Amino acid sequence: MKVVRANEGNVYDAPNHFNMWGVRKFGPPEGAKNLNVSISEFLPNGGATMCSSDKERIYYVLRGSITVEEENGTKHVLNEGDMIHIPPGENRSMAVNGLVAARVLVIMVMNV
Repeated sequence: MKVVRANEGNVYDAPNHFNMWGVRKFGPPEGAKNLNVSISEFLPNGGATMCSSDKERIYYVLRGSITVEEENGTKHVLNEGDMIHIPPGENRSMAVNGLVAARVLVIMVMNV
C-alpha cells in the first residue's frame, strides 16, 4: 500500500494543453505498474487541443465546468461531480467553461 498526502506530487506540463498545470499524484515513478493519477488545474480559457492518447482516461471534474469535444463535433459539458471515459486512440479537445478555474482528476490506465 502507498499513501499519498495532499502536499505530495510532481508538477508537470502536459503536451497539447494550455493555461494549465498538473500534479502527478501517483504513477510509475511512485510504484504504479499500469496507472497514472493526477490533478489538472485549468485557468479560465485553459484547455487541450484536439489530440489522442494510447492510454485509457477518466476525467472527473472536482471543480468548475469543462467541455470535452469529440472529433466529430459532439460536445459533452461536464460540471462538478461529472466524469467522462475516453478510450485509447480517441481524439478529443477540452475547454474550461466560464471564468472559474477547473480542477480535474485524471486517471490514466497504461496499455498492458
